[in-house]
Amino acid sequence: MVEQNKNEDVMIGLEIHGYLDTKEKLFCRCKNFHDMKQIKPNTNICPICTGQPGCKPMLPNKEAIDKILEIGLMLNCKPNIIEDRKPLIFQRKHYSWPDMPTGYQKTISGAHSTPPVENGEFLGIRITEAHLEEDPAAWNPETGKIDYNRAGVPLVEIVTQPDFTSAEQVEIWLRQLILTLSYIKALNKDAGIKADVNVNIKGISKRAEIKNVNSITEIVRAIISELRRHEKEKPQQQETRRWNSEKNITELMRLKEQAEDYRFIPDPDLPIIKITKDRVEKIKKSLPESPMQKLEKIIKKHKINKINAEVLIKNLEIAEIFEKVIEKIPPQITLPWITVELLGVLNYNKKTIDDVEIDPQHIIELLQLIQTNKITPLKAKDILRKFIPKSFSPLKEAESSLAITDESHLNKIIDEILKKNEKSVQDFKTGERKALNFLIGQVMIATQKRADFSTIKKLLEKKLK
Repeated sequence: MVEQNKNEDVMIGLEIHGYLDTKEKLFCRCKNFHDMKQIKPNTNICPICTGQPGCKPMLPNKEAIDKILEIGLMLNCKPNIIEDRKPLIFQRKHYSWPDMPTGYQKTISGAHSTPPVENGEFLGIRITEAHLEEDPAAWNPETGKIDYNRAGVPLVEIVTQPDFTSAEQVEIWLRQLILTLSYIKALNKDAGIKADVNVNIKGISKRAEIKNVNSITEIVRAIISELRRHEKEKPQQQETRRWNSEKNITELMRLKEQAEDYRFIPDPDLPIIKITKDRVEKIKKSLPESPMQKLEKIIKKHKINKINAEVLIKNLEIAEIFEKVIEKIPPQITLPWITVELLGVLNYNKKTIDDVEIDPQHIIELLQLIQTNKITPLKAKDILRKFIPKSFSPLKEAESSLAITDESHLNKIIDEILKKNEKSVQDFKTGERKALNFLIGQVMIATQKRADFSTIKKLLEKKLK
């Protein structure tokens, strides 16, 4: 939990940047993937994304534009469609930094620009707009070297109103935002987010913008630090600042620039974009429930407590597997096999559900085998572990793993185990309870986990008496 600022006059707004999860860059055919450090610098490039003289951009990536519309709809924004006579225009946002070789950034924002989506609301915070732009290159000011591998990658910028009043509120809201956008696979899950954070205290200080703060943790720390500065120094000029994580302070970069400083002009090399009503309706129909909607449904409809329901909704695929399995298996039986066993297997293998192929029907079959006492829960766990990376029907494997329920047969196995482990027998008789667990384990090994745990325990205790 982060520090809570009690001042109701605090005003915090965010400009959140995230890498869109598309196959290609925004204006060329170069690949779009996050960890550009995995390849040599300046190898995922072409004349377009390096701004070579005379090279014209390709038409904007359709997938990226669709992602912006999906994001806007999930945040209850209004898409700007051509039927309302609002075409989208890419603008040139001029600035002289080495990471932008053309001297400008291509963006659907700025003066005289209509954003793709606007006027939304998410969890009580007003959304001004969400727009699309290209990422600059990676510039190292210390060495002067520039890596253009990520230049031209599509970015979404989500702009909020200054409706936040504390760092704690920002943290909770951002985590819900990322969870919600993960349901539509809008953002690259490995890239994280960064934000420009605007902070001021009404009637006390002028707005300061803290640029390019990476990660939710650092955003929260920067807000807390900047609010302390505003309460103490009461700054009266708008400023652009940077976050120094090591010193836990913000530092002045320059006085705040205005829109006219960027000299926005429509990009003559790019056509206007016409978003039609039919396109928006098609995208709207394809959207999943939001995490909050799914949470409410799981709690009310399936009588799952909030803690377990929150575990389920952290990933859309996990929630959907649960919902499909409970069509055939009672929810209370299904729940631990999803939230404990399946997630445990994924964590052990250092995988997410996106990295594997799990067919809900295979889990249904597995649980039905347990319900009909054809296999033991321990054997089912063994089979579940083999579902990574791709699940399979457990019916064939279950044929050689049928549960041993014949007590006379089990008694013979137990007699052999007791003969081989006389010391453990004596330990149990002298009060060492751990010896019983050891003997149970030996029987499970001898039966290849096909014997029922409770039956073994009952038979062992009877013989040991």
